[in-house]
Amino acid sequence: MIALKSVLVPTDFSEASGVAVTYGVALARTFGARLTLLHVIPDSFGDDIIAAATLGMFQIANNNASTRLRSLLTEEERRGLEIQYVVRTGDAEHEIVEYARQYDVDLIVASTRPHGAVAHMLASSVPEKLLRHAPCPVLIVRHPEHDFVMPEAAAS
Repeated sequence: MIALKSVLVPTDFSEASGVAVTYGVALARTFGARLTLLHVIPDSFGDDIIAAATLGMFQIANNNASTRLRSLLTEEERRGLEIQYVVRTGDAEHEIVEYARQYDVDLIVASTRPHGAVAHMLASSVPEKLLRHAPCPVLIVRHPEHDFVMPEAAAS
C-alpha cells in the first residue's frame, strides 16, 4: 500500500509547472497528504557590492514569489488541503533535494518540457537531476502530454 503524507511540487510558474501543480493537488487530496508548493529564486549574488545593490531587488522577488505561490490554487483547490508555500534561494535542484530531505517528503511532482536533442545535450534539466539525487520518488509530468488528472468541475 502506498501512503503519501507529504507531496512537494516545485514550480517556476510556467504553464508546464502548472500541470505538475494540478497533479500534486490531486495526489495530496487522494492520499490526505500535505502539499508543499516550492519556488526557488536563483542566487545571483556575486560579490558584496553587487549583493548590497541587489538586496532590495531580492526582497521584492521573494515577496512576489510568495504572492504568486499563494495565487496558484483556487479557493476550491485549497479547500480541505494542508498547504505550505515555500520560497528558497539558490540552485533549484539543490534546494528542492535539500527541502525533500529536511522535511521527509514522500513524493516530488515536477514538470518538464519536451526539448530538442541539442538542448538536451547542452544542459541537464532540473527534473533529470531530481531523478538522480532526490531522497524520494519523483513523478515527472511532461507538458504537453496525456493528462490523467481531470479538473474537479469536469470530474463531477
